[in-house]
Amino acid sequence: MQTVLLDFNARVQEINEYFLFLEGLINETIKLAVSEDGGGQKIRAIDPELAKTLKANGFLLLYNLIESSMRNAIEAIFDELKGKKVSFNSVRIEIRKVVLQNFKNRSPEDIHTRITDISLDIITAGFKSRELFSGNIDRDEITKTARKYGFSCDTDYSKTKHGENLYIIMRNRNDLAHGNKSFSEVGKDISIGDLLKVKEEVIEYIRQILKNIEKYLNAKEYLDSSLVGTP
Repeated sequence: MQTVLLDFNARVQEINEYFLFLEGLINETIKLAVSEDGGGQKIRAIDPELAKTLKANGFLLLYNLIESSMRNAIEAIFDELKGKKVSFNSVRIEIRKVVLQNFKNRSPEDIHTRITDISLDIITAGFKSRELFSGNIDRDEITKTARKYGFSCDTDYSKTKHGENLYIIMRNRNDLAHGNKSFSEVGKDISIGDLLKVKEEVIEYIRQILKNIEKYLNAKEYLDSSLVGTP
Protein backbone atom coordinates (compact mmCIF):
# COMPACT_ATOMS: atom_id res chain seq x y z
CA MET A 1 0.00 0.00 0.00
CA GLN A 2 2.93 2.37 0.42
CA THR A 3 3.36 2.46 -3.36
CA VAL A 4 -0.37 3.07 -3.76
CA LEU A 5 -0.29 5.98 -1.31
CA LEU A 6 2.80 7.47 -2.95
CA ASP A 7 1.10 7.37 -6.35
CA PHE A 8 -2.04 8.88 -4.84
CA ASN A 9 -0.08 11.74 -3.27
CA ALA A 10 1.76 12.43 -6.54
CA ARG A 11 -1.52 12.65 -8.44
CA VAL A 12 -3.04 14.87 -5.75
CA GLN A 13 -0.11 17.26 -6.10
CA GLU A 14 -0.67 17.44 -9.87
CA ILE A 15 -4.37 18.13 -9.33
CA ASN A 16 -3.74 20.79 -6.68
CA GLU A 17 -1.27 22.60 -8.95
CA TYR A 18 -3.75 22.53 -11.83
CA PHE A 19 -6.61 23.88 -9.74
CA LEU A 20 -4.43 26.55 -8.13
CA PHE A 21 -3.47 27.78 -11.60
CA LEU A 22 -7.08 27.59 -12.83
CA GLU A 23 -8.37 29.49 -9.80
CA GLY A 24 -5.80 32.21 -10.43
CA LEU A 25 -6.81 32.51 -14.08
CA ILE A 26 -10.53 32.73 -13.33
CA ASN A 27 -10.10 35.17 -10.41
CA GLU A 28 -7.59 37.15 -12.52
CA THR A 29 -4.75 36.94 -10.02
CA ILE A 30 -2.99 35.21 -12.91
CA LYS A 31 -3.28 36.63 -16.42
CA LEU A 32 -2.01 35.59 -19.83
CA ALA A 33 0.73 37.43 -21.69
CA VAL A 34 -0.03 37.24 -25.42
CA SER A 35 2.70 38.02 -27.93
CA GLU A 36 1.81 40.62 -30.56
CA ASP A 37 3.09 41.08 -34.10
CA GLY A 38 5.31 44.01 -33.14
CA GLY A 39 7.19 41.92 -30.61
CA GLY A 40 5.45 43.28 -27.56
CA GLN A 41 3.06 41.53 -25.21
CA LYS A 42 -0.53 42.21 -24.25
CA ILE A 43 -1.88 41.11 -20.88
CA ARG A 44 -5.26 39.43 -21.11
CA ALA A 45 -7.69 37.75 -18.77
CA ILE A 46 -8.72 34.21 -19.62
CA ASP A 47 -11.47 33.82 -22.21
CA PRO A 48 -14.71 32.76 -20.46
CA GLU A 49 -15.27 29.88 -22.88
CA LEU A 50 -11.76 28.58 -22.27
CA ALA A 51 -12.41 28.78 -18.52
CA LYS A 52 -15.42 26.48 -18.96
CA THR A 53 -13.25 23.97 -20.83
CA LEU A 54 -10.54 24.05 -18.18
CA LYS A 55 -13.11 23.52 -15.40
CA ALA A 56 -14.51 20.51 -17.26
CA ASN A 57 -11.01 19.12 -17.60
CA GLY A 58 -10.80 19.22 -13.82
CA PHE A 59 -13.46 16.49 -13.67
CA LEU A 60 -11.23 14.25 -15.82
CA LEU A 61 -8.28 14.79 -13.49
CA LEU A 62 -10.40 13.92 -10.46
CA TYR A 63 -11.87 10.83 -12.08
CA ASN A 64 -8.38 9.68 -13.04
CA LEU A 65 -7.39 9.94 -9.37
CA ILE A 66 -10.44 7.99 -8.19
CA GLU A 67 -10.19 5.07 -10.59
CA SER A 68 -6.40 4.71 -10.54
CA SER A 69 -6.29 4.83 -6.73
CA MET A 70 -9.00 2.21 -6.29
CA ARG A 71 -7.57 -0.07 -8.97
CA ASN A 72 -4.11 0.17 -7.41
CA ALA A 73 -5.53 -0.53 -3.95
CA ILE A 74 -7.39 -3.69 -5.03
CA GLU A 75 -4.26 -4.84 -6.84
CA ALA A 76 -2.34 -4.28 -3.59
CA ILE A 77 -4.74 -6.64 -1.80
CA PHE A 78 -3.96 -9.41 -4.29
CA ASP A 79 -0.23 -8.62 -4.12
CA GLU A 80 -0.42 -8.98 -0.34
CA LEU A 81 -2.20 -12.34 -0.58
CA LYS A 82 0.34 -13.59 -3.10
CA GLY A 83 3.34 -12.22 -1.22
CA LYS A 84 2.22 -13.71 2.10
CA LYS A 85 1.34 -17.02 0.39
CA VAL A 86 -2.17 -16.94 1.78
CA SER A 87 -4.20 -19.99 0.79
CA PHE A 88 -7.75 -19.99 -0.54
CA ASN A 89 -9.01 -21.79 2.57
CA SER A 90 -7.56 -19.07 4.83
CA VAL A 91 -9.26 -16.01 3.34
CA ARG A 92 -12.60 -14.61 4.39
CA ILE A 93 -15.69 -15.80 2.55
CA GLU A 94 -16.09 -12.50 0.66
CA ILE A 95 -12.69 -12.93 -0.98
CA ARG A 96 -13.33 -16.58 -1.76
CA LYS A 97 -16.38 -15.49 -3.76
CA VAL A 98 -14.32 -12.90 -5.65
CA VAL A 99 -11.59 -15.43 -6.39
CA LEU A 100 -14.04 -18.04 -7.66
CA GLN A 101 -15.78 -15.47 -9.88
CA ASN A 102 -12.42 -14.35 -11.30
CA PHE A 103 -11.47 -17.98 -11.91
CA LYS A 104 -14.80 -18.71 -13.58
CA ASN A 105 -14.20 -15.88 -16.05
CA ARG A 106 -10.96 -17.43 -17.36
CA SER A 107 -10.42 -20.23 -19.81
CA PRO A 108 -8.14 -23.14 -18.80
CA GLU A 109 -5.73 -22.11 -21.58
CA ASP A 110 -5.25 -18.71 -19.92
CA ILE A 111 -4.41 -19.91 -16.44
CA HIS A 112 -3.15 -23.50 -16.36
CA THR A 113 0.52 -22.50 -16.71
CA ARG A 114 0.25 -20.22 -13.67
CA ILE A 115 -0.98 -22.92 -11.29
CA THR A 116 1.40 -25.23 -9.49
CA ASP A 117 -0.23 -25.21 -6.05
CA ILE A 118 -3.94 -24.60 -6.58
CA SER A 119 -4.70 -23.62 -2.96
CA LEU A 120 -2.26 -20.70 -3.31
CA ASP A 121 -2.23 -19.89 -7.01
CA ILE A 122 -6.01 -19.79 -7.43
CA ILE A 123 -6.03 -16.49 -5.50
CA THR A 124 -4.32 -14.51 -8.25
CA ALA A 125 -4.62 -16.77 -11.31
CA GLY A 126 -7.89 -15.23 -12.45
CA PHE A 127 -7.26 -11.66 -11.32
CA LYS A 128 -6.85 -8.91 -13.96
CA SER A 129 -6.60 -5.38 -12.61
CA ARG A 130 -7.48 -3.76 -15.94
CA GLU A 131 -10.99 -5.25 -15.68
CA LEU A 132 -11.74 -3.37 -12.47
CA PHE A 133 -14.25 -0.49 -12.61
CA SER A 134 -13.85 0.45 -16.33
CA GLY A 135 -15.07 4.03 -16.21
CA ASN A 136 -18.00 3.55 -13.84
CA ILE A 137 -16.71 4.09 -10.33
CA ASP A 138 -18.68 6.23 -7.92
CA ARG A 139 -19.48 6.04 -4.21
CA ASP A 140 -21.89 3.13 -4.69
CA GLU A 141 -19.25 1.15 -6.57
CA ILE A 142 -16.66 1.80 -3.85
CA THR A 143 -19.17 0.75 -1.17
CA LYS A 144 -19.93 -2.44 -3.11
CA THR A 145 -16.21 -3.12 -3.51
CA ALA A 146 -15.64 -2.62 0.22
CA ARG A 147 -18.32 -5.20 0.99
CA LYS A 148 -16.87 -7.60 -1.60
CA TYR A 149 -13.46 -7.60 0.10
CA GLY A 150 -14.44 -6.82 3.68
CA PHE A 151 -12.72 -3.47 4.28
CA SER A 152 -14.42 -0.43 5.78
CA CYS A 153 -15.96 2.32 3.65
CA ASP A 154 -16.57 4.60 6.64
CA THR A 155 -15.19 8.14 6.38
CA ASP A 156 -15.49 11.44 8.22
CA TYR A 157 -18.66 12.92 6.70
CA SER A 158 -17.74 16.48 7.70
CA LYS A 159 -14.68 16.26 5.43
CA THR A 160 -15.79 13.83 2.73
CA LYS A 161 -19.60 13.95 2.47
CA HIS A 162 -19.05 10.17 2.26
CA GLY A 163 -18.08 10.55 -1.39
CA GLU A 164 -21.44 11.85 -2.61
CA ASN A 165 -19.69 14.01 -5.24
CA LEU A 166 -18.14 10.98 -6.95
CA TYR A 167 -21.34 10.48 -8.91
CA ILE A 168 -21.12 13.99 -10.37
CA ILE A 169 -17.51 13.38 -11.35
CA MET A 170 -18.26 10.01 -12.94
CA ARG A 171 -21.26 11.38 -14.83
CA ASN A 172 -19.30 14.33 -16.20
CA ARG A 173 -16.34 12.15 -17.06
CA ASN A 174 -18.56 9.77 -19.02
CA ASP A 175 -20.37 12.60 -20.79
CA LEU A 176 -17.00 13.95 -21.92
CA ALA A 177 -15.48 10.57 -22.78
CA HIS A 178 -18.47 9.50 -24.89
CA GLY A 179 -19.07 12.88 -26.49
CA ASN A 180 -22.50 13.35 -24.92
CA LYS A 181 -21.56 16.88 -23.87
CA SER A 182 -18.89 19.36 -24.90
CA PHE A 183 -16.27 20.57 -22.42
CA SER A 184 -17.94 23.98 -22.46
CA GLU A 185 -21.32 22.46 -21.57
CA VAL A 186 -19.89 20.53 -18.62
CA GLY A 187 -17.85 23.46 -17.31
CA LYS A 188 -20.51 26.17 -17.55
CA ASP A 189 -22.72 24.94 -14.71
CA ILE A 190 -20.18 24.93 -11.87
CA SER A 191 -18.32 27.83 -10.29
CA ILE A 192 -14.63 27.59 -9.49
CA GLY A 193 -15.52 27.85 -5.78
CA ASP A 194 -17.87 24.87 -5.94
CA LEU A 195 -15.39 22.91 -8.05
CA LEU A 196 -12.63 23.47 -5.49
CA LYS A 197 -14.97 22.27 -2.73
CA VAL A 198 -15.75 19.12 -4.72
CA LYS A 199 -12.02 18.55 -5.25
CA GLU A 200 -11.19 18.80 -1.54
CA GLU A 201 -14.01 16.47 -0.47
CA VAL A 202 -13.23 13.86 -3.13
CA ILE A 203 -9.50 13.82 -2.42
CA GLU A 204 -10.14 13.41 1.30
CA TYR A 205 -12.70 10.67 0.68
CA ILE A 206 -10.31 8.61 -1.44
CA ARG A 207 -7.49 9.25 1.03
CA GLN A 208 -9.59 7.87 3.89
CA ILE A 209 -10.71 4.85 1.85
CA LEU A 210 -7.06 4.06 1.06
CA LYS A 211 -6.21 4.37 4.75
CA ASN A 212 -9.03 1.92 5.51
CA ILE A 213 -7.52 -0.55 3.05
CA GLU A 214 -4.07 -0.03 4.55
CA LYS A 215 -5.50 -0.85 8.00
CA TYR A 216 -7.29 -3.87 6.51
CA LEU A 217 -4.00 -5.21 5.14
CA ASN A 218 -1.92 -4.42 8.23
CA ALA A 219 -4.46 -6.13 10.50
CA LYS A 220 -4.80 -9.06 8.05
CA GLU A 221 -8.54 -8.56 7.96
CA TYR A 222 -8.57 -10.48 4.67
CA LEU A 223 -8.26 -13.69 6.70
CA ASP A 224 -11.18 -15.83 7.80
CA SER A 225 -11.74 -14.60 11.38
CA SER A 226 -12.83 -18.07 12.49
CA LEU A 227 -9.38 -19.38 11.64
CA VAL A 228 -7.29 -16.59 13.17
CA GLY A 229 -5.14 -18.03 15.93
CA THR A 230 -5.82 -21.60 14.80
CA PRO A 231 -2.61 -23.66 14.67
